[in-house]
Amino acid sequence: MKRVVVIGGGLAGLVASVQLAKAGVSCALVEKKVYPFHRVCGEYISNEAVPFLKANDLFPEAFNPPRITRFTLSSATGKSSTMPLDLGGFGISRYTYDHFLYEKAKQLGVEFFLSEEVEATAFDGERFQLRTSARTLEADVVIGSFGKRSRLDHTLQRDFIRERSPYVGVKYHIRTQHPDDLIALHNFKGGYCGISNIEDGKTTLCYLTHRDHLKRFKNIRDMEEQVMFLNPLLKEIFTQAEFLFERPEVINEVSFLTKSCVEDHVLMVGDSAGMIAPLCGNGMAMAIHGAKMVSERIIQFDRGEVSREAMENLYTQQWNKNFKGRLWSGRQIQKLFGSYWASNLAVNLALYIRPVANTIMRNTHGEPF
Repeated sequence: MKRVVVIGGGLAGLVASVQLAKAGVSCALVEKKVYPFHRVCGEYISNEAVPFLKANDLFPEAFNPPRITRFTLSSATGKSSTMPLDLGGFGISRYTYDHFLYEKAKQLGVEFFLSEEVEATAFDGERFQLRTSARTLEADVVIGSFGKRSRLDHTLQRDFIRERSPYVGVKYHIRTQHPDDLIALHNFKGGYCGISNIEDGKTTLCYLTHRDHLKRFKNIRDMEEQVMFLNPLLKEIFTQAEFLFERPEVINEVSFLTKSCVEDHVLMVGDSAGMIAPLCGNGMAMAIHGAKMVSERIIQFDRGEVSREAMENLYTQQWNKNFKGRLWSGRQIQKLFGSYWASNLAVNLALYIRPVANTIMRNTHGEPF
């Protein structure tokens, strides 16, 4: 029997560990934090993932997640358009959902090493040796699920890490009068903000901005008032909502550059393999789908049905087929957002040329799996 170590306990890592444990594969997961905890994330899952989640008892039905069927887009000046979502989705916080998956994985026998960070990996042609902040682990297969940007990206000398990214992600939970069935994307100069409901009557407000905005102002709140409030829809939300965090969750240097899904024989999944522009609204579904794909290939390897080389090649081919084009489309669409004229153009397309808007949504979403 092969031994698998998952580096990082986000959505993709947790789902992969669950699937491997259900198939009888020995699996351990290393996570630098302790569940439950918050992550910077839009917290919306496209319905493309629902068949898989329900078939594997991973759908969070007990938390009554809001079903989202409509989409509102506003320009930086506040001009807006609302349209039906092609597939739709549901809202669930990472605090709740990751903890739900963690408990599932524990029940299935996944071994967890929490409050530890993998500092280095070494592959000798047959097995891996991983050094964490507290111990040394050995594995036959390693899954990299350590998110958007990690110390391990530097250790592995990944190409994308050499280029600084100017984007900063900020997330709040709030209470406000936002319809359960609606996800909204509001533009402001230099960025955009997504808003949708999650469990327990709460709303996620998550935005992406350029670091230069933050440098210009004393603090995040000052930037929000001076820049984001120029969109009257955002000003209304910020001034009327109850903010539930003492301070926002923040992540720096969010990168959308191309990554490899296999790096020094480590199988990358989720944002570690490639991050779609948040405005596309299906990063969580892609992480779940990627976890399904990588676990299926590892199970084949564990059973002796494929070699390591074939496992890596099959996973790469499947990942590229399902995600490469969507990531490219997301990078192109993102160019329409964060400026006055371009965001107004995007809203006008949505208002007056609805087939174009529908095509954009289809090109960034996948088929149900």
